[in-house]
Amino acid sequence: RNRQNSPSPRLLPTPNPSSHPLSPSPSRPMAKSRPPKRILESYTIKGSDKVIKPGDCVLMRASDTSKPPYVARVEAIEAAGSRGTNVRVRVRWYYRPEESMGGRRPFHGAKEVFLSDHYDVQSADTIEGKCNVHSFRSYTKLDSVNAEDFFCRFEYKSATGSFVPDRIAVFCKCEMPYNPDDLMIQCEECSDWFHPSCIGMTIKDAKKLEHFFCQSCTAENGKMAENSHEATAQSEEKQVESKRRRR
Repeated sequence: RNRQNSPSPRLLPTPNPSSHPLSPSPSRPMAKSRPPKRILESYTIKGSDKVIKPGDCVLMRASDTSKPPYVARVEAIEAAGSRGTNVRVRVRWYYRPEESMGGRRPFHGAKEVFLSDHYDVQSADTIEGKCNVHSFRSYTKLDSVNAEDFFCRFEYKSATGSFVPDRIAVFCKCEMPYNPDDLMIQCEECSDWFHPSCIGMTIKDAKKLEHFFCQSCTAENGKMAENSHEATAQSEEKQVESKRRRR
């Protein structure tokens, strides 16, 4: 075959770098690059001397002023802007029971929150103050509960509405989980706990008890009910404190 008759290679023009779609146009200047973010070890809440660090829990102002502040755990603190004055916090939200898919239930405590898998970035200016989120066991041992005290016993999956753990111990004849806000009394024989209302007793009478045996234990062992309504103030305080340390 005559090689002279073969088609000649077609030469393509060399691309002009300035004509590349991702190259800056020579007629306009390049956009200024943003200054890098700086990771901060701590931040002082505006208008106070309270210092927060990653791992601390905070109260964050809600956009709706009629709602209570949100509870969150600080994961990271970073500063942006040319002078580093724009401070933002990466947080992991706690949900209140009424904010979850299932809503608030009778065994949920007034100060109960769920640690969610919902992360967010917010301005540090929305932080109102620090708070404490205790474990369930630690919360029940508190001598007094302040406004900044909360407790958590569940993790909450915001996408599915599921909880971890998905099972929890139940008590009393009503078979409900323990609500630390509600008074319960303990049977001295079987060590189970009961709500006064579930055994036909008022809270006032329950606080006066020196001894208590539940109906089942009284029947099984042939014991006479030793429920006394003549407790001293000292035994009354001991009974309430014992309830708070039940778990």
